[in-house]
Amino acid sequence: MEQKKVSFFVGRLRSLKYAMVGLYKLCTTEDSIISQLSIGALVMIAGWYFDISRTEWLFQIMALGLVLAVEGLNTAVEKTADFIHPDYHKKIGFIKDISAGAVTFAALTAVAIGLFIYLPKIFNF
Repeated sequence: MEQKKVSFFVGRLRSLKYAMVGLYKLCTTEDSIISQLSIGALVMIAGWYFDISRTEWLFQIMALGLVLAVEGLNTAVEKTADFIHPDYHKKIGFIKDISAGAVTFAALTAVAIGLFIYLPKIFNF
């Protein structure tokens, strides 16, 4: 069966639709993403409270985006691994641990950025 070729624009709109569905699923079903979004909301409130600079906002937004993106990829790896091999397997555990380690790198980077931004403001408060 031949598939009808769609225009570039229509293809991009469909891709955007799938991306938004995925974003919704991540934000409504994954506890780790919900936790990170909650922390992100608190940090954003702190940004307004401490009146951080435009550059600090950029770093803060990039750090939050990095953590959420890597957390989303980690979720995809874990869901795929669980689908392929639902029972415990040493190699699947190793893969999932590495994926979680990547999230830890991103989270520690975000914490370091937060400390650079907020510690001086807190000490001067």
